[in-house]
Amino acid sequence: MNTTTPERLALLPDEIAAKHLTTAVLQGLEPLRTTAIDRSCEPLSPEVRWATEPIRELFDEAMKRFDDSRTGADAWLAPRLHATLRLTRREAADNRLWNHLALRMAPDYVFWRHPGRPSQNHPVPTVNRSRFSGPFYSQAFARLWWSAELFRDGYDYRPAVLACGNQDVLNTALRLEVILHRPVAQAMLRLLGNETARTGRDINALAQAVNSAGTTLFFEAIAPDAAPDPDAYRDWIEELRSSLPPLEALPNGPDDGKVPLSAVNALVPLFERLFAEAPVRGKKTDH
Repeated sequence: MNTTTPERLALLPDEIAAKHLTTAVLQGLEPLRTTAIDRSCEPLSPEVRWATEPIRELFDEAMKRFDDSRTGADAWLAPRLHATLRLTRREAADNRLWNHLALRMAPDYVFWRHPGRPSQNHPVPTVNRSRFSGPFYSQAFARLWWSAELFRDGYDYRPAVLACGNQDVLNTALRLEVILHRPVAQAMLRLLGNETARTGRDINALAQAVNSAGTTLFFEAIAPDAAPDPDAYRDWIEELRSSLPPLEALPNGPDDGKVPLSAVNALVPLFERLFAEAPVRGKKTDH
């Protein structure tokens, strides 16, 4: 573990994060001012789940395993980050936590996973600042935690692994409000898993078609979800960790209830029809 890594997570306000994310920092030309950042953080309560060492070890392992294929780290890391950093959705909606993770605890991971690319207008590679401090669907660690949360099926993280293995799901589908309805998320993954939607353009077209087809209330009417068990989720959060989640086998998520299969089955034929009618760039059509 890096000796400069703090022992516990903290909360770093957006405005403070923005002040420290200078162009020189984002280009890797200057280091982050860790002492000044520490003075601006709000400490969290002394709970075992705020210890940084288990999370830091996950990041180090991911960088070691996936240095030749960095996008592949997302599918491996997302469920393990979710199972190690046990948060309520309310806690996960607080940007200050993710700011601290990115700027103070693991900026090296952000640079490694989301390196800047030179362009004609910006010849010096510059990391997108939203990877450090930004919306949940862009921020380097929030996007992984929320992907695991929204695409898991109860305790089963396998659907989240499938989702995180496709960058277009992370970049497009994760932004959709309808993904908050669990049967919608699982039905979209069904089309990905059975290769109805295969390419990045397919995924983008499917996401746009589903999003345009109706609101969350519409999907709830035709494919009602069972209410997740909040007590089971709270019990899962409060379990004491004695070690990291397994590195080889998938960990288990909270056993708060699986998505009703009947609800997913009700949506899959609809999504197949929507996708069949959706315009896909480069897709050949019959005349």
